[in-house]
Amino acid sequence: MNALKILVLITLLTLLFIWVGNLAGGPSGMLIAFSFALVMNFVTYWFSDKLVLLMARAKKVEEKDAPKLYEIIRRLTMKAQMPMPKVYVMPVEAPNAFATGRSPMHAAVCVTNGIMRSLSEEELEGVLSHELAHIRNRDTLIATIVATIAGAIFMLARMAQYAAFFGGRRDRDKGAVGLVALLLMAIVAPLAAMLIQLAISRANEYKADATGADISRKPYALANALRRIHAAAQRSPLDVNPTTAHMYIINPLSGKSLLNLFSTHPPIEERIKRLEGLAKRP
Repeated sequence: MNALKILVLITLLTLLFIWVGNLAGGPSGMLIAFSFALVMNFVTYWFSDKLVLLMARAKKVEEKDAPKLYEIIRRLTMKAQMPMPKVYVMPVEAPNAFATGRSPMHAAVCVTNGIMRSLSEEELEGVLSHELAHIRNRDTLIATIVATIAGAIFMLARMAQYAAFFGGRRDRDKGAVGLVALLLMAIVAPLAAMLIQLAISRANEYKADATGADISRKPYALANALRRIHAAAQRSPLDVNPTTAHMYIINPLSGKSLLNLFSTHPPIEERIKRLEGLAKRP
């Protein structure tokens, strides 16, 4: 199912690039946009995880640098019968985490310094089991691609603004129509990127919560961790690129704006309720 979603998203991105290129520069602009879309699709599939980690300013750590973190991840991967992912740390105090990579064999788990300091070992285990669940469910590729696509859409919106400012196409008969279309693109594109993130992320978060609870056998620990990370995000939102917000276990931008109406994450209360329900099952 995720493979189909990826194909649809990449196809839509390519068509969107071609459309904007046509509006901005006619046939030559369309050709340039198509070439750029091909490059973007290649980079998105093979290197999007590295781009996301770069945007997060994450640093790869070895076992000697974070022995407890490695111990927990190794224990969980053995339970889940998964390969050991690469381990990254973000040098920030706000507690949060995400996973990325195109497959379980090419995956990475990233946590903040803050999450290792503020959570108990059981709570951290719950969070890491959630992130490993994303890897096992193969959510990480599509989440990383969505982050790259969202960034590309924002870039297209900026291109549309410049194109509209400089008059769009030179064809006088179609210039007004092209100008209106470019202005609409500049307004609608960021909203479209946000809706794509929302549509992809919410269902995957519920599934990763359930799978993570199954891996760790500690749904209460994950529920408590979600509650604590959410509270911290409300007090002090994490400074991350908005196009990657859907990848984190809790929306790192919580409390920053009214865009929470379009939150990429399900309501925290519902996530906790479902996890507590799992804990009560015999």
